[in-house]
Amino acid sequence: MLILFSLAMFFGATLLFMVEPMFGKMALPLLGGSPAVWNTCMVFYQGALLAGYLYAHLAPKWLGVRRQAAFHLALLLVVLFTLPIGIFHGWTPPADANPVAWLLLLLLLSVGLPFFVVSTTAPLLQKWFAQTSHAFAHDPYFLYGASNLGSLLALVAYPTIIEPYLRLHHQSWAWAGGYLVLIALLSLCGVMVWRATGQTGAAISLAPPAAATGSGNANPAAGPLSISQRVWWVLLAFAPSSLLLGVTTFLSTDIASVPLLWIIPLIIYLLTFVLVFARKPLIPHRIMVFLEPFVIIPLSVFFFIQIKTTIWQALPFHLLAFFVIAMVCHGELMHSRPPADYLTEFYLWISVGGVLGGIFNALLAPILFNAVIEYPLIIVVACLLRPSLSPADQKSHARRWDILLPLILAVLLVLLGQVFQALPDRYKLLALLITACAAGALCYSFRFRPWRLGLGLGVLILAGTWFIAQPERVLLKERNFFGISKVAEDAAGHYRILTHGSTIHGAQSLDPARRREPLTYYHRTGPLGQVFAVFSGPRAKQEVAVVGLGTGTIASYAQAGQHFTFYEIDPAMERIARDPRYFTYLSDCPTKVRVILGDARLSLKDAPDSCYNMIILDAFSSDAIPIHLVTWEAVRLYLAKLKPGGVLVFHISNRYLDLKPVLGNLARDAGFISLSNSDLELSDEDRKKKKFPSTWAVMARTQADLGGLARDQRWQALPVRPGDALWTDDFSNILSVFNWQSVNLGDWVNSFTKSK
Repeated sequence: MLILFSLAMFFGATLLFMVEPMFGKMALPLLGGSPAVWNTCMVFYQGALLAGYLYAHLAPKWLGVRRQAAFHLALLLVVLFTLPIGIFHGWTPPADANPVAWLLLLLLLSVGLPFFVVSTTAPLLQKWFAQTSHAFAHDPYFLYGASNLGSLLALVAYPTIIEPYLRLHHQSWAWAGGYLVLIALLSLCGVMVWRATGQTGAAISLAPPAAATGSGNANPAAGPLSISQRVWWVLLAFAPSSLLLGVTTFLSTDIASVPLLWIIPLIIYLLTFVLVFARKPLIPHRIMVFLEPFVIIPLSVFFFIQIKTTIWQALPFHLLAFFVIAMVCHGELMHSRPPADYLTEFYLWISVGGVLGGIFNALLAPILFNAVIEYPLIIVVACLLRPSLSPADQKSHARRWDILLPLILAVLLVLLGQVFQALPDRYKLLALLITACAAGALCYSFRFRPWRLGLGLGVLILAGTWFIAQPERVLLKERNFFGISKVAEDAAGHYRILTHGSTIHGAQSLDPARRREPLTYYHRTGPLGQVFAVFSGPRAKQEVAVVGLGTGTIASYAQAGQHFTFYEIDPAMERIARDPRYFTYLSDCPTKVRVILGDARLSLKDAPDSCYNMIILDAFSSDAIPIHLVTWEAVRLYLAKLKPGGVLVFHISNRYLDLKPVLGNLARDAGFISLSNSDLELSDEDRKKKKFPSTWAVMARTQADLGGLARDQRWQALPVRPGDALWTDDFSNILSVFNWQSVNLGDWVNSFTKSK
C-alpha cells in the first residue's frame, strides 16, 4: 500500500511539473521570450494548484471518501477529452496592451482542466491514505516528499532528457500516455480506500495509536484551528513562493537571461519540500535556522554596496541564500503541521500563500516598482518569519529595542553616506567595504530577534541607494511585462544609453556632430556596418525590415528612397525611440520609418510575400535572441517575405549561447549561402567611442546576392553540425549550444577582481 500510494504521488507530481516547462515553451514564442511569461505561468499554476487543493479539502467532506473516490476517477476520465495539450490555432496576444490577462486565459483554456485534476493528487492521496489502517496513516505528511521528489525529477529531466530528444507535439502525446498510467495508479489507490472505509463509508479513527509517535511533531490535539495559525501558514508559504519568482526575475533581468535559469530556482524550491517533509529529515531544522543569518546578511551587504558581478559569481550565492531561506520557512511549516484531521486544510493554506506570493511578484510588483525591489523586500520578510532564538525577553523594553536599534543604524548610515561622498575617490572603495562589514556585523548581533534582524537588514539594503551615488543621470526608468527599461546619460555626459534588464540596447552620442553615428553593436566598422557598406548607393536595398527596435540605431543607415519597417513587441521601446528627448535616430532618419507592434513572426505573416529586400533579425530578450526567431519555420517565413536577391541578417551576439551552428544547419537545409563575422577584439579607442563586440550572420540564396561580403576575409562560412537536428518551433536543444567556456574559473576570478 505504501509503495502504491508513494508511486502514484510521485507519478502525479512528475506529470504536473513536466507540463509546466512544456506549455511555457509553447507560449514563449507568442510573447517574445520575456521572463515575465514564466512568472505569469507560475501564477496560473499556483492558482490552479489552489483550486485543486480546495477541491481535495471540500470534496471528501461533502461526498464522503468512498463517493469522492468514485467521483474523482470519473473526473480523471473526463480530462481525456482535452488531451493532447496544445495551443489553439489563431490565438494571438494583443499588440499594444499588457498580455497578462490574455496569457492567463490561454492557460485556462489550454491546460487548465488537466493541470487542476492532476494537482489534486498530492493532498487527495494523503487524505485517502489517512483513511486506511496502515501504521503510518495517522501522520501521512511524509508522502508529500514523494510528491515533491517527482516534481524535482520532472524539472531536471526536462532540459536534459525530454527537450533534447522529443519535439513538443511528441512531448504532449507522451504526457497524455503518462496520464493514462496515472489513472491506473489512482484507480488502484481508490480500490484500497474503498475497501478500507467499509460499506458504510465511515472513516477509520485518525487518532494515533498509543505506541505510534512517528518522527514528526504534528500537533497531538485535534482541536479547532485558530485564525493566527492559518495566517502563520500563509505567511510561511508566501515568502518562499515570492522569493522563488524574485530570484528568477533578478537573475534573468539584472544578471543574464540564460533560458535554463528559470527552472533552477524552482528545482531548489521543490527540493526544500522534499527535505523537510521526509519522514527522517536529512538536514535538521535547527541547523538551517542557525545558518540563515550567515547567508542573508552577506546577501544584504551585497545589495548595499551594489557589486556588479557576472552570472557565475552571483548565481551560486543567490541560490544558496534562497535554499536556506526556503528550508527555514518550509521547516517551520513542517513543525507546525496539524493532525491528519486537518491535512487538506493545511495544504490549502500553504497553497493560498503560494498564490499570494505569485500574485505579488508577477502582477503587483511590475506596477508598484520600477526595479526588482520585491526580491530584497521578501528577504526582509523572511527574516521576520524566523523562529525567535531568544526565549527570554518578550518584555516591552526588548520589543522597543527591536525598533530603536534599526533606527539608530539608519541614522548612522545616512550620516556616513554624507561623509562617504566627500571622500577622495581612491579611498571610497575601502570606506565602503569597512562600512558594509561593520553594518553587517551589527546586524549579525540582531540574529536572535527576528524583527530586529529583519528591520536592520531592511535599513542596510535601502541605505545603499543613499550611500552610493550613481555615476549616471537617469532620465527614464519604467517597468512593464517585457522587463525594465532605463534611459540614462553616462557620468561624463557624452552618451545617452538605453538599457533593458542587464543588456544595453543602444546608445547615442550627445555631440551634435556624431548624433547620426551608429554606436554599440551597430558601429560602422563592425559587421552590420560592413553589410550596409556593401549594400549602399546603387546596391542599396529599397525595402528593409528590422525585427527589434531598441533606440532605432539601424535607421541611421537609411538612405533617401529606402523604406525601413521595424517590428517591435514592447510598446515602451517605440515610445522611447520616437521621443527626441531621449533618442533622435528615428526623427533624424531621411526617410519615413514605420513601426509595427506585436510579435515579429505573427506580424510578418500579414506582410505580402516577396516584399522585402533585406530582413534584419535584431530582437533580444535581455541577453538572448528569442529562440522562435531562429527555427526552421521562422526561416521559411523570412524566405517567403524576401524578394529574389534578398539578404537575411542575424544579430547573434550572446555571452552564453553559440547560435552559429544552429543557423548553419538551417541555412544548409534551405540551400542558402551563409556567413558570419565575430568582431570581438576591440581597441581601447573603439570602446571609448562606444563600439561593442558583436557577432552577426548573413544568408542569401546565391553567393552573388551577398556581394562583397562573400569575398571579405572577415566573413567566414557558418559551421554546420550534420548530426544535430534542425531547430523547429517544437524542438530546440539549449544545452547543445551552451558556451561552457563562459563558466571558465579564470574568467570568474578576473571578472571578480575588476568588479566594483
